[in-house]
Amino acid sequence: AAILKVRSRVAIELVGEIERRKLTQGRAATLLSVTQPRISDLMRGRLDLFSLDTLIEMASRVGFKVDIKLTKRRAA
Repeated sequence: AAILKVRSRVAIELVGEIERRKLTQGRAATLLSVTQPRISDLMRGRLDLFSLDTLIEMASRVGFKVDIKLTKRRAA
């Protein structure tokens, strides 16, 4: 569940950046060094098709710096 949460956060930021820049899927694919169908999958929220590594790599290509913060849960 934790990995899915992180993947979804990175994906949301990527989709937002693509939309903010008003990129077509083809232009986004070129920028992110992936195929247009991969961008389509991303835009449709198909996170099961993306590893966290892939999403972080794509985010770095559009200028994001990714930091992971770990915090300890409180005992219940």
